[in-house]
Amino acid sequence: MEIARSSKGISVSQRKYVLDLLKETGMTGCKPVDTPMDPNMKLGTQTSGTVADRGRNQQLMGKHIYRAHTRLDIGFSISVVSQFMNNPSEEHMQAVYGIIRYLKSNPGKWLFFRKATTRTIDAFTDVD
Repeated sequence: MEIARSSKGISVSQRKYVLDLLKETGMTGCKPVDTPMDPNMKLGTQTSGTVADRGRNQQLMGKHIYRAHTRLDIGFSISVVSQFMNNPSEEHMQAVYGIIRYLKSNPGKWLFFRKATTRTIDAFTDVD
C-alpha cells in the first residue's frame, strides 16, 4: 500500500499490488476496459459452460476484496461476483478477469482523505 501525505491530506493507493496482480495473472498485455463489469453480463447460478477452478477463483476474489479497501469503484462488481465463489463457472471467471482489466486502465487511482477539523468520512457508491 502506498501512502502519501501532504498539507491537504493523505492519499492511499495500491498501485504496486495491481501491477503485481497483472503480472501474476499474465494480463500485463491485456486491453484495459472502462467499467469494472460488463453491464450486459447476466451472472447466475445456472450459467452454461464449464466449471472453473474454484481455488483460483477464490484466490483472485480475495485479492479483489482486499483491493476494494482503497478502490471503492470496484466494490459493487466484487459484491456481485463474490456471490458465486462457491461454485464458479467460466463465465464468473471472465467477470473476475474483467475487474482486473478495469484495474489496468488506472492502476494507481488514489483514495484521498482530506485534512479537516472534523473526523468524519463520507463515501458514496452506486449500489442496488
